[in-house]
Amino acid sequence: MNYSTLATQLDDGILTLTLNRPQQMNAFTVDMAHELVDFYRSASADDAVRAIVVTGAGKAFCAGMDLSREGNVFGLNEDLQPTLQDLQERLDDPEIVQGVRDTGGMISLAVYECTKPVIGAINGAAVGIGATMTLPMDVRLASDKARIGFVFGRIGIVPEACSSWFLPRIVGISQALEWVYCADILEPQEALRGGLIKAIVPHDQLLAEAHKLAHRMTDRRSPVATALARQMLYRNSAQPHPLAAHQVDSLAMFYTSVQDGKEGVRAFLEKRPADFQSKASTGMPPFYPWW
Repeated sequence: MNYSTLATQLDDGILTLTLNRPQQMNAFTVDMAHELVDFYRSASADDAVRAIVVTGAGKAFCAGMDLSREGNVFGLNEDLQPTLQDLQERLDDPEIVQGVRDTGGMISLAVYECTKPVIGAINGAAVGIGATMTLPMDVRLASDKARIGFVFGRIGIVPEACSSWFLPRIVGISQALEWVYCADILEPQEALRGGLIKAIVPHDQLLAEAHKLAHRMTDRRSPVATALARQMLYRNSAQPHPLAAHQVDSLAMFYTSVQDGKEGVRAFLEKRPADFQSKASTGMPPFYPWW
């Protein structure tokens, strides 16, 4: 994967993604947005990748939108007057994609649709889009040098990157509203108390801890079962009735049981590690995707 704003390294099934504009504190650009969408889609389809760890080069994770570019820094077409109907009916129209849609949201949707566990390793400042891009990740670890801020109110805009969907689900509606209203820069201890991050890690141990967690999630695990479980938990938890989850769970249980599940049961009875052979790129059951 060759990118101008990102660096990648695959090691023993764990793909480390580094936001790579250290001289600009990894400030976010439209180009970075397009590269991140491509990265998540490519990693999702690559069977050599079992999990993804995301971090930043240098002192920052991502210091927010690069406000130094000329014109509309968000890449918006100010000649348009878009409506909700436009977003519903013309979502993939190039005019809407390039001039209206929130680039951070397109990244969040790509993470949401990913078939691999995603861990955020927040090594420094994560502000604005630098904070919201971590919300679709499954787990967030933070360095003791990290600082996190949902600071949109300071510049008169609203949270983006689908964060109005993700943030209340992670920390609860009251905590989400307080952080958005106040637009403070959070110390890692406050982010931990609020449930945004799993743990605070000494700065020099952050990546090692993230990789350790990634291996715990994926070593000797069925790639298909992992991919299905990720989508089931995200999508079924938003359904209005548990019957919808029961329907999907039943099909997922059926197909995994007659595939990797057979090897899993044999390995358990024979007291040996399981040797799962499925591939998420080609081995998903026929009802997938069900949404």
